Parts: sequence; C-alpha cells; structure tokens
Amino acid sequence: MAEVSICLTGDSFITQRLPRDNKFFALREFLSKHDVRFTNFEILLHDFEVYPAPVSGGTWACARPAVLQDLKDLSLNMFTWANNHTIDWNLGGILTTMRHLDEGGCLHAGVGRNLEEATQPKYLDTPQGRVAIIGVTSTMNEWGMASNPRRDVLGRPGANVLRYTQIHKVKAEDFAKLKEIVDQTEVNSNRLLNEKEGFTKPLTDGYYVGNIRFEIGEEAGTITKMNMVDANRIVRAIKEAKRQANIVLVSHHSHERKGLDKHLPADFCRDFAKLCIDSGADAYVGHGPHIWRGVEIYNNHPIFYSLGDFIFQNDCVERQPTEFYNLYDMGPDNTVADGLDARSANDTRGLAVDHQCYESAMASFKITDGKISDIELIPLELNFKAGRALRGRPGFAGPEAAERIIGEIAELSAPYGTYIQFIGGKGVIEMK
Repeated sequence: MAEVSICLTGDSFITQRLPRDNKFFALREFLSKHDVRFTNFEILLHDFEVYPAPVSGGTWACARPAVLQDLKDLSLNMFTWANNHTIDWNLGGILTTMRHLDEGGCLHAGVGRNLEEATQPKYLDTPQGRVAIIGVTSTMNEWGMASNPRRDVLGRPGANVLRYTQIHKVKAEDFAKLKEIVDQTEVNSNRLLNEKEGFTKPLTDGYYVGNIRFEIGEEAGTITKMNMVDANRIVRAIKEAKRQANIVLVSHHSHERKGLDKHLPADFCRDFAKLCIDSGADAYVGHGPHIWRGVEIYNNHPIFYSLGDFIFQNDCVERQPTEFYNLYDMGPDNTVADGLDARSANDTRGLAVDHQCYESAMASFKITDGKISDIELIPLELNFKAGRALRGRPGFAGPEAAERIIGEIAELSAPYGTYIQFIGGKGVIEMK
C-alpha cells in the first residue's frame, strides 16, 4: 500500500454559511493536501419542514442544506454524524439529512435507515489505498438508536449507539443505609411493579434507586462499563472493514466524562478506544465535549479522546421549537436571540465563555503499510472574541495562541505517557 495522508478535525457544528475569505482558502489549501479529510458533522439539514423532538442534545441542531457546500468546498470528504443531536428533529430530520448528504455525494457513516446500515463501515477509495470509517455515539437517548427489522416489522432509522452502564460503588454499611432510606419512600415503586408484572428485568447484582445503579464496593466511587452487545456489533464492523480496506478509522462521539472534569473521558470510553485498536482500527477519533481531551498512543496507534471543535456556530441557529423557549419561561413572542441570551446569561456563562470551545487543533499524519508517521497537531482559533455573529468560524491560530493551545493539549496528554513538542508553530508526537 502506498502512503495515505490523513487530516482529522473535530465537530463541525455549522449553522450559517462560511465566507470565502483568506482563512477559508488557507484551510482548504491545507486540507486538500491530504487524501482523507474527516469531520464529525454535528448538525441536521432541513428547511424546517420536519417536526422537532420534545427534547434535544442541548440545542435543536439544524441548518439550511446549503451549509453542506461550505464543508465540501473546504475539501472535507469523510463525515460521521452519529451524535447527541442526530434525533433532535425526529426521524424526519434524520431522513432529510441523509438525503442531502447522499445528493451532495458525501461519504457519511454512523446513521442509517436501520441498525445494520448505521453500523456499516463506509469506504473512501483514494489512489493510495482504501480507507474505512465507522461512526459511533454514546451520548444519545435510546429512542435515537437505530434498530434492525424483523421479518414482520420495519427497522428504525437512527444512530449507531454504544450504550454504557454507570455503576456507583458504596461501602457495605452505606449500602445497607441507602436501602433502608429508599425503602421508606416510593422512589422504586414503578420499577418494582414493572419487575413484578414482567415489563422490566430484575437487577440480580446491586440495587437501583430509580434508574441509578448502586453496588457494594471496597471503595466508594463511580465506574462506567460499555454495553458488550453494542461493542461486539461494532467490533464485527471493524473486523469486516479490516478485511475490506487498507486503513480503518473509528469515530466516537461522547460527552461522557470522569467526574466533573470534561477533559477526562469516562472509563468505558478508554476501554472502548483500546478495544477498537485491538480489533484492527488504525486510529480512534473522539469528539463530543467541544474541548480537546488528551492523546494516548496505544500499541503504536493514536487515540484522540476528543479533537474539540472545528466549526462551532451553536449560538447562530436560525429557529428553535417551543420547548427551547419553555426552558427559559418564554412565550411565542420571544425570539431565538432572547433564548440564547437567557441560556448564556448575556454571554457570561456556558460554552459561549469557554475559550477552549473555540481553540482547537487538527491532527495530520500518514499511514504506510500500517505504520503511522509522526503526528502533527495544527492549532486553530474559532473567533472566540468576535461576538455571537462571527464566533465559531475556524482559522489557523496565531503564534501566541498556537503555543498556548499545544501546551494545553500536551498537558492533557502527559498522563497517558504522550509527549508533545511544540515545533514550528504546531505540536509534534514522535511515533516509534
């Protein structure tokens, strides 16, 4: 196999058109030098002819279909869109987005008309080799998960979801006190009745408080475990792709974290990333929390726990449904701007004031016969200080910001044993 060059970007939450300015053309020139140009497409495409879901992934993510042309003009050629916004506009939003991606000739993975299709690897044929992408999300309401058909029932469109279990460990004496307190209330009455009537499986190991699971442990704490039914399905797809392609990438969208620190991936994410590499993936591509997480080199393959944002126009959505306004006690005469002002307390809280959501990096490397070259991290700035109307547009970072961004990524990566140097305005990870 000849050398295949890859550039990975994070979330593209694009809701408005990108101007063809110097920043745009500079990014396009850089991206177009690579065979594979990946982004996570975190938006749904429609002209508001579809019905919104009653809840969302945070914002009811939507844009006019024309924004897709901007990503194509940037030369991006590989998309995944399994994420917490996939079901924001119900099944209609999934189907319109799928139609626009297909009509635009975009290679996309992670969502399908049924679970088999959502899990299926998609292939990019380059002159140098064939590259597979598999899209996965863990941040998703279960009703957004695709399902497979039966002989007598249709499958359901949706995302390829890796579910997980969160288990809270408490010491034996505290476990007994917990049960004693809960049993004095009706917190578990619905669950117990559903178990009695056969609508829910009884828990054989541990104890539920509502839907929160507790178990006895030597030390108190919380762990997460991936759902092995989902994991095994994804592993089958990786092994299939390994036989059908030269290079396999797995894209995983996950907001789940360890404790309160958004920079730290949840336990199950780290386990899943290594499972992907062990099963044949050449790289694990994480995204979701809108900030960078560290890089781990595992068996000479990169694990990017989160690549942060590539485009982040979360505060420029055109329309939102009634439920959005209800969150802020607003009525039919209020506008999107009113709701965004309330959510951000007039741009004084939340994602709008977190500079790390608007500072990022692209990952660039080459693969030749399974061997990965040194990895370069190219810093980006997303107009953090430009105000709502211009915030979220990407461009190469200036010298001072570039050094700070790479320094932050290096600090996040150090606990995984990854050393990142700042050389020539970019981060460099030397591969063995």
